[in-house]
This record gives sequence, C-alpha cells and structure tokens, in this order.
Amino acid sequence: MREATSLSNSGLEWLAADGPSSDVVLSTRVRLARNLESHRFALRSDEAEREAIFASAREAAERTRSLREGTVLAMRRLAEPTRRILLERHLVSKELVGDGEREPPAFSGLFLAGDDSLGIMVNEEDHLRLQSLVSGFRLREAWRRVDGLDEELGMHLRYAFHPEFGYLTSCPTNVGTGLRASVLVHLPALVLTQEIGKVLQGITQVGLTFRGLYGEGSEVVGNFFQISNQTTLGKTEEDLIDHLQKIVQQVVTYEQQARNVLLRDARTVIEDKVWRAYGLLRYARSISFEEVMNLLSGVRLGLGLKLLPRVRVYTLNQIMIFTQSAHLEKLAGASLSAGDADSYRASYIRRLLATEEAPDHEGNSQ
Repeated sequence: MREATSLSNSGLEWLAADGPSSDVVLSTRVRLARNLESHRFALRSDEAEREAIFASAREAAERTRSLREGTVLAMRRLAEPTRRILLERHLVSKELVGDGEREPPAFSGLFLAGDDSLGIMVNEEDHLRLQSLVSGFRLREAWRRVDGLDEELGMHLRYAFHPEFGYLTSCPTNVGTGLRASVLVHLPALVLTQEIGKVLQGITQVGLTFRGLYGEGSEVVGNFFQISNQTTLGKTEEDLIDHLQKIVQQVVTYEQQARNVLLRDARTVIEDKVWRAYGLLRYARSISFEEVMNLLSGVRLGLGLKLLPRVRVYTLNQIMIFTQSAHLEKLAGASLSAGDADSYRASYIRRLLATEEAPDHEGNSQ
C-alpha cells in the first residue's frame, strides 16, 4: 500500500447512483468492529501499543488481495482540511479525524482499497473498523466484501474473541458479531404525507434504529435517514443482514407508495414544490449547506416522480458532497468565510446544473 497525504476523487464510488432502488436508497454501509488479542482496547492503550497495532494491521492489510494496492492515510500526517474532506465523504468518523481543538488519535488512520468501496479505520474506538460503502441498496454485496476482507485479515491477525460472547469490542453494544449495517434512505414522501412517525416507530420496535445523515448524534436533514441494526449479540451476521434487508425493503415500498399518493392526489402542489426547489438551486446567488440539503430533497423527489427528466441523480449526489465546507475550500483553493462560502456554493451549483441542460417548467431547454 502507498502512503498519501492528499486526495483527488478517492472514496466517491458510492455516489454513482447505479445501485438497486437508487431513487430512494443513496448508499449502503456494512462495518465490522475487531480488536487484536493481547492488546488493550484503543481507549486504554498508550502510543507505543497503538503504534504496534497500526504496524500489525498494515502488514496484514498488505497481504490481502483487496488492500495491497490501496492507500494508507495516517490521520496526523494529513492537513486538517483533508481530514474534513474524508469526513464529508463518509469515509471516516468524527472520532478518527479529531476536530479543531483536538488532534486525531495517535497512530490512527484509514486504509482504503483501490476501488474506494472497501477500507479499514485503524485505532478509532476499536483497533480495526472494517467497512464497505457502496451505492444503492446492496446490503448483501457490501456484507460479502467486508466478510471477505475479515477472513483474509484473520489469517494474519489474532482477534480478541470469547467462545460465549463472540468478538470483543470497546463498546458492549457491539460485542458478538461486531457488525453494524446501515442504509441511507431518502424519505420525502413519507414526511410530506405525515406517515414518517409511524414508520420510524415501527423500525425501532423490530430492533433497528435510525439516525441522521452523518450517523450517531447527527440531525436529520434533507429527509435523509440512516437505518441500521441496533444489536449484534445473539444472532449471526447473516441473520442481521437479512433482517435489515427485509425491513428496509418494506420502508422503500412505503416510500414509493407515498410518492404515488402524492402524484395522484397533489400533483400540482408537488410539481410546484419540485420546480421551486430546482429554481432556487439553479439561480440562487447565496445559499447555505442546510438550505441546499432541503432543496435537494425536493429535486430528488421530482426525479423519482419523473417531473425533472433531464437532471441526473449523480449530479445531485455530487452537489451534496462538494458543497460542504471543506470541499468548497478545496475547489476555491482558499479558506472561505461563511458569507463567501454561501456565495461560492451557489456559484458552483449554478455551473453544475447548467451542464445538465434541464428543461424549464414550460418544457423548454435552458
């Protein structure tokens, strides 16, 4: 694996919008928590121990088929804006990158496969967090990728494992399989029809949970919800994946049914909402990221209902990522104040949407 201190377009494969149910499901992630035998958990280990863990993990990763040609990103060797970009691309956690007042953990890093869809966070809450992030609703495929990497690494590393409790983790809620699977879904129709409360309540009653766009502790913006398993003990990985697959498929069906209801009973209202959202994105001169996310929700709904036939979902995914603060500053080549960021964000969106040549509300080309 080669070391890197900067990024180009790494880690953006999941934006492709080419997976199943991509009009509702943006991405699928499967993550496995693993710790190495004879080492203290990351929160208790000192720098020498963390260095040894990092070295062992790298040596094992370089012997795997999927990571040997990949990239090593050591957090403390990365500039702060680069770490923020990794976070904005959903490749790392807040705990791994630190913040403006706190450095990343010592000897923490990201091992990223060449195709961007597979990686390992090292020395975060656990010694290793294996993860696969793919486009659309592809739970079983993401699981197969992570499971394959886990088996390869297990040939060279001794995991902390208890015959009764399974894989041992820093957080007790991850003990057992160590598996956390999540699906990022866009549910605007369920929100507009006021059915979202019942759906989310049903999710929690069957052992799942939901979070915002950036996972635990984040707010729901743009009608995006992360649905994931809540327990890892007492069931096999396949059982957990199958259960999540079944429930998310039901949620996708409910969302599609709600969209049909909106189209049947409130077409004019929805068309107006969609085109107003598109018009603001297409022509605004200053816009915040929160406003972008809410407007993108309306435009994505319009695409799903085929009310905006010449805008691509991939373009909307690009906007969602590249209008965040760290990405904007990289595009601008300079730090941006809040006001300058809002202006630059609006300019970037106008340029990107102009290339789509979307039809206006009268059906004519722009």
